[in-house]
Amino acid sequence: MKNYPPTAEALMEILHKLRSPEGCPWDKAQTAESFGACFAGEAAELLDAIDRNDSAGICEECGDVLMNVFFQVVLAEEQKLFTLEDVWRTINDKMVRRHAHIFGDRKADTPEEVAQLWQEMKKLEHKETAPGSVLDDVKHYLSPLNRAEKLQKKAAKCGFDWEKQSDVLDKIREETCETAQAMASGDEEKIDEELGDLLFSVVNLIRFRKRANSEELLRKAALKFETRFRFMEQELKKTGKSFEDSNIGEMESLWLQAKIHEQK
Repeated sequence: MKNYPPTAEALMEILHKLRSPEGCPWDKAQTAESFGACFAGEAAELLDAIDRNDSAGICEECGDVLMNVFFQVVLAEEQKLFTLEDVWRTINDKMVRRHAHIFGDRKADTPEEVAQLWQEMKKLEHKETAPGSVLDDVKHYLSPLNRAEKLQKKAAKCGFDWEKQSDVLDKIREETCETAQAMASGDEEKIDEELGDLLFSVVNLIRFRKRANSEELLRKAALKFETRFRFMEQELKKTGKSFEDSNIGEMESLWLQAKIHEQK
């Protein structure tokens, strides 16, 4: 079995081999669209490894993400659309151009000033293809949470934004009340609509705080829930019981124990 060196060129050689006539039937059957569907899953696994602070997992998942990107390049090369060199040139030029405060004569001393400069550079790059709406470049393939946040950010740049966090919190309270009213009415479609509005408002507060994005916070909340639930499972196993054998009071007691264990 051939040994390949740990380089980008070696990975490209491997992928070209897999796509060759004597290569892998599955890899040969892939298209940009079919293989692109795998990318979101690989990115999610990388984020999960980051959340778990699993350095070995991060290393492995970075490789999987890179493989997906390079596979797209191989597919493009086959159709003579662009090459790996074109990809390197494009990203290198973009990084230098958009960091004019490092490689040029622009000034930006804070993260906020850098973000503003980045947007200015983007506008210059795309001035010939200006969108009909400021929302046009918020892509539909983004996850719902990510897309909601980006739509809000676009609107905020036009001045359509809250003045302070407490205003957004008041909006969340308002949407909570409207959800409760919808539930009291028994109108299922209205309940769903109000729940969506409530979630959108929560995303707005997270976005307004400028500390973390919605998906990051939800990932952490899900991981916390998973950790506590697994603790409950293990504690039940020690007593020879299962969730089916336990009442809600016992479960709540175990949940409290999980929180205490987590703090320790």
